[in-house]
Amino acid sequence: MSTRARRGRRPGAPDTRAAILAAAREQFACAGFSGTTIRAVAAAAGVDAALVHHYFGTKDDLFVAALELPVDPRIVLAPVIEQGPDGAAERMLRVFLSVWDDPDHRLPMLGLVRGLLEPSGQQLMRDGFLDVVIGPIGVALGIDEPERRMPLVASQVLGLITLRYLLEVEPLASMPHDELVATYAPTIQRYLTGPLPGRPGP
Repeated sequence: MSTRARRGRRPGAPDTRAAILAAAREQFACAGFSGTTIRAVAAAAGVDAALVHHYFGTKDDLFVAALELPVDPRIVLAPVIEQGPDGAAERMLRVFLSVWDDPDHRLPMLGLVRGLLEPSGQQLMRDGFLDVVIGPIGVALGIDEPERRMPLVASQVLGLITLRYLLEVEPLASMPHDELVATYAPTIQRYLTGPLPGRPGP
């Protein structure tokens, strides 16, 4: 009974979801990912913590939803992960380029990257985006030292994003997918599965 009364404070699910997402974005921006709790988001949104879990699941899921990405990278990259680490760089790049070169996705993705690269978004990039979105890819692929390898992968991907889509530097801005994949995939694959400096090879 009390649960229904608390949920009844907001007239509809869309309003409730919007309030939770707005509160989450503010909390993540102010406190960072590690400093944000589901309870704090719920309190700011005026709902029960259980309702946040009901709509969004874990804090990781809430973070991804709060980013307002046009696609969930964990979903679109699932087929890449399922096929294992061999050739993962090429598959990952092809998915990445297909998403970014879709006109419906480009503007919101650019807005996200600009926000994450600004000083106020750097903490979210370090302990949010890298840990929640990028890091688990390496774990799911089963590679060794994913905590070391995946930031190296991210350095290549973010560099490509910055030069191709934000700054539109040629020849990257107009380079065909096959050429980009042939250029970047070997380096990213080495970061994923190859020997790293200071570590013995397989």
